[in-house]
Amino acid sequence: MKRYLYLWHRWLGIGLCLFMALWFFSGVVMLYVGYPKLTPREHLAHLPALDLQDCCIDLGTALHSANSERAPLSIRLTTVAGAPRYLFSYPGRSTVAVDARSGERLTGIGEDQALAAARQYQPMVSAHYRGSVQEDLWSHSRALDAERPLHRVQLADAERTLLYISGQTGEVVRDASALERGWNLVGAWLHWLYPLRGIGLDGLWSNLVIYLSLAATVMAVLGAVIGVLRWRFTAPYRSGSRSPYRGFARWHHIGGLLFGVLAITWIFSGLMSMNPWRLFSSAAPLETSAYQGGPLQAQAFPLSAKQALAKFADSGLDARELEWRLIGGEGYLIGHDRSGRTRVLSMADGQVHTQLPQEMLERAAQAVWPQGHMRTERLQAYDFYYYARAEQSMLGHLDKRLPVLRVRFDDPNATWLHLDLYTGEVLGTLDQPKRVSRWLFSLLHSWDWLPLLQRRPLWDAWMIGLSVGGLVLSVSAVVLGWRRLRK
Repeated sequence: MKRYLYLWHRWLGIGLCLFMALWFFSGVVMLYVGYPKLTPREHLAHLPALDLQDCCIDLGTALHSANSERAPLSIRLTTVAGAPRYLFSYPGRSTVAVDARSGERLTGIGEDQALAAARQYQPMVSAHYRGSVQEDLWSHSRALDAERPLHRVQLADAERTLLYISGQTGEVVRDASALERGWNLVGAWLHWLYPLRGIGLDGLWSNLVIYLSLAATVMAVLGAVIGVLRWRFTAPYRSGSRSPYRGFARWHHIGGLLFGVLAITWIFSGLMSMNPWRLFSSAAPLETSAYQGGPLQAQAFPLSAKQALAKFADSGLDARELEWRLIGGEGYLIGHDRSGRTRVLSMADGQVHTQLPQEMLERAAQAVWPQGHMRTERLQAYDFYYYARAEQSMLGHLDKRLPVLRVRFDDPNATWLHLDLYTGEVLGTLDQPKRVSRWLFSLLHSWDWLPLLQRRPLWDAWMIGLSVGGLVLSVSAVVLGWRRLRK
């Protein structure tokens, strides 16, 4: 039996040790340089003040021009390529843009529009058009699907920023500096095995990552068992060592004893990040659309964009973008300034508020699960399930403000909602499977544990130290595997 343990570990290791080394090395890079994305703060910081002179058509006309039989999921008024535009997003469909002055639905965004958007994003530098793509190295994210095709514009700024412009709306939807692109070649691009997506394996990529991770987990577990079996806990070997190996083999043996358990948890949690076989997808997730209290339609918003902008200005907010939102059947306009601050304009009383009343959000949330009970909690501090991450991390760009309202339902999946008191937005839905994923992925893979996260030098030392141990384990395996193959 032992012989088969050794053989399985050896040959799985020969096949996977290089992947392991790349995962550990690229994981360290990802601690500090994430996959390129345009964060909400970056988006707002590059927007000019909304200019509503000779503007705008009313929301009902804009919705009619969007020419959709379904109500949109979201409505924004922003500045694109120097002009105000309504942007409508729909489930499973491309984003729709409507010129806020003429009421014309915009289609076929071309080179001129893309360059105009780039000039708005960075007015003081020259821009060079680099064609359009459906998907490339820095635009694999599914969040961009509604914007494809994407126009690429290279800026001549100090960061040599590459912009991606929506082919549907003309809006800048991603930026990637030269620093991000360079480090990502040995960071996220390697870590997520994105090279496999560039050679015609896009449809198989997810399963390849899942089964490679599964095989690596089995290999690491076998290695841990063998490492314990080969270690002399009582009398040492004739050499005086408690390990029978020499050279790289000894490094591998001792490295496995010291870091093997951590290697297993990292590989296993990486596997869990892929949601293999839909383990963390509920069969019947709680439908949260009832929180709106109806479809997003113009009748709920009697105040015009110009009137709203004036009210926000009176409250001290220089709005760069407006967002229409329906909560419990009542209309609200959200104003965003360039720093990310928000104010809420109620359509019911015409007043501007910093936060929404908790009681109103609770009433709207009750409609999500009217037949059951719910409990609410106002969080004043971060906890295990609601916390902020560094901006470069996978979800670090999401704004996690405090206080926040947590709503717990007694539905079969024990669903939780996190509601933003500043905008009324549903920040996240956490049912039982997703909370399990929080333990098996976020905790085990990136050590999202508040005592460490809130002490960043300690968290950095912990993550880098363990990664170096895993790298020693993997590189020694590469050397041993190469020697075995040479024989």
